[in-house]
Amino acid sequence: MQKKKLNILGLSVSQTQSGAYALVLSEENGDRRIPIIIGPVEAQSIAIQLEGLKPPRPLTHDLFKNLAFAFDINISEVVIYKLEEGIFYSELVCTLNEEEEVRIDSRTSDAVALALRFKCPIYTNEDILDKAGIVMDSEGDNPVEFEDRSSTPGSKSEFESYNENELKEMLNEAVSNENYERASKIRDELNRRKK
Repeated sequence: MQKKKLNILGLSVSQTQSGAYALVLSEENGDRRIPIIIGPVEAQSIAIQLEGLKPPRPLTHDLFKNLAFAFDINISEVVIYKLEEGIFYSELVCTLNEEEEVRIDSRTSDAVALALRFKCPIYTNEDILDKAGIVMDSEGDNPVEFEDRSSTPGSKSEFESYNENELKEMLNEAVSNENYERASKIRDELNRRKK
């Protein structure tokens, strides 16, 4: 099986499942994208890592990383190896003591959250790219971000009246208080202003 490297393009609110998110992976050196529906907890864990936010206490994926490092276990790569009935199957390729290789079955959302923390590559195969890959138009080439579900197009954000410094302080406070949903909304407002 020839491996195809994937990059994380971003996250968005799922248009097909209420309360879920779409993780979008892009083919490196290619035009295909793979959207994967994931739960809000995993989406939050991925978003926090993508944004470089530091929660005051470790999240589950951070705890896993700390435990793995304590026992000299490293994740060298993540492989999305199968797509069956709309479900993606992944495995963590781990090395123990830099010698022995072990493969561990994982949900794809958890595997991606861990790949970010271990800074390891994510791979799939041509068969999965053929089945699930979609080619985006030129407008779809921009990274996908979390959308504010509380506002509709044309409505004002609850954070619109604050300046950038106030928003940054509010973001730090939300992270400190482990209010990650509010933090993601504040981050969205800051990102909207950068455009």
